[in-house]
Amino acid sequence: MTEISQDAPLRGRIALVTGASRGIGRAVALGLAKAGAHVVITARTVGALESLDDEIQAAGGAATLLQLDLKKGDRIDQLGPTLFQRWQHLDILVGNAGILGPLSPLGHTTEDGFLSTIDTNLNANWRLIRTLDPLLKRSDAGRAIFVTSGAASGKYAYWGAYSASKAGLEALVKTWAEELTNTPVRANLINPGATRTHMRAKAFPGEDAALLPAPEDLVPLFLELASPHCKRNGEVINFRDWRGSHHAGIHTDTSIANADV
Repeated sequence: MTEISQDAPLRGRIALVTGASRGIGRAVALGLAKAGAHVVITARTVGALESLDDEIQAAGGAATLLQLDLKKGDRIDQLGPTLFQRWQHLDILVGNAGILGPLSPLGHTTEDGFLSTIDTNLNANWRLIRTLDPLLKRSDAGRAIFVTSGAASGKYAYWGAYSASKAGLEALVKTWAEELTNTPVRANLINPGATRTHMRAKAFPGEDAALLPAPEDLVPLFLELASPHCKRNGEVINFRDWRGSHHAGIHTDTSIANADV
């Protein structure tokens, strides 16, 4: 097992990542751990997190596994008190978990499909904010990062439930960010754009995933926003724009990789 460097940028900080069992959440959780944070990794089943825990330990990091189904509001509400008992504060929150929901005309979308998407992508994040806001404010530099989508613009036919959930999430986090102005906490959103994930493959089954950025490519942006030195607040950062400004050198087919959703 390797050792985390004493000068690791997030050494000693406590982070929580939702939807950490695969995709962007998994990559970000591993990246935070390698940067020195103790990461609370959550998913609907603990078993799905075990291989990530092994990888974090192999890299010299530390994690706590936590079963969390975002459709169960009472479980989310217990999260703040549970973390307080152990650490008394939280430094980093990554609200990554989400579902695609039904892709169909709004007139054909079922009530269950619509409400499930809103509950998971929007309402659950409000509950996370409500239960974790006090803990983030106990940090010297609390940082919250949520994952949005270009679909929040509402310009994609048949994406109604998902679009509404992400538009609501953006409004929610921006409102919270305004409320945080005079506190040590900062809250932002990342729009990953087209990324090589299971959700993307489900939405675009005929697409060549090899041409898309990998979830790991987004990790430096998450680490930047998680840093105590980051002063950005209430912003939506588009990964492809950030990547271009940082000359990341990720070579992809831009006609696909620059798609918003």
